[in-house]
Amino acid sequence: MSELYGFDAFSPKEIAARVESIGVAKARLPLLSMLMLSVLAGAFIGLGALYFVIVRADPSLGFAARQLLGGAVFSLGLFLVVVAGAELFTGNNLLAMAWADGKISTLEVLRNWIVVCVGNFIGAAGLALLVWLSGHAGMNDGGVGREYLAIAAVKSALPFWEAFFRGVLCNVLVCMAVWMALAGRSVTDKAVAIVFPISAFVAAGFEHSIANMYLFPLAMLLQASDGVAAGTPAITWGGLFGNLAPVIAGNIIGGSVLVGLVYHVIYRRAPV
Repeated sequence: MSELYGFDAFSPKEIAARVESIGVAKARLPLLSMLMLSVLAGAFIGLGALYFVIVRADPSLGFAARQLLGGAVFSLGLFLVVVAGAELFTGNNLLAMAWADGKISTLEVLRNWIVVCVGNFIGAAGLALLVWLSGHAGMNDGGVGREYLAIAAVKSALPFWEAFFRGVLCNVLVCMAVWMALAGRSVTDKAVAIVFPISAFVAAGFEHSIANMYLFPLAMLLQASDGVAAGTPAITWGGLFGNLAPVIAGNIIGGSVLVGLVYHVIYRRAPV
């Protein structure tokens, strides 16, 4: 069947079956493996965010060019997760498909999401510490560091519901990228499937909880070492968790409900 579907890609119905079976395997990973793979994913997404900030810190580029090019290079993060192998909280919101079909329990879903989210935070914040120690933020005469502070300040100031809906839209696109990557059979197929939805969510300014777990800690480290410039709002742990609460909730709704459960109803639910 799949050989007849568009250049030897898996069909959407086959993707749905793959997402469900992969979800079962993810939910039942041994705890240590799950945690280590989630630490890697946090670092991978952080590397994508690092790449994005370099582009954003170039004032010679126009707004659209910075957003589009920054989004394209941010795709590195999910590309590493999908190809190298790692456990990413936002992508794992697709476990909702296996849950809806009764293949895994609510407890197994929550265990995966909690462990993976914590591991992602460790990996992303750990990368932020390494990047800070490397002096990377001093590039472009300190422009890279200033961009981290500016990005974190904007995210801290987002109203709750605006952050929530940006989280919803972000993870619709992230989970569609994961979904389409599973249609491909080669590394090239996966790269093409990932870059467009990921660059779209970044260019549009939507909110990815795991990327924020890298951006905020690095901004706080830079602020602690260099001080707060006049007129620049302080970046705090309160600002981080005030952002993460609505963004994580939005990411769950976007990935689990608007992608996972919608495709479950279309392809996996028993006909009535």
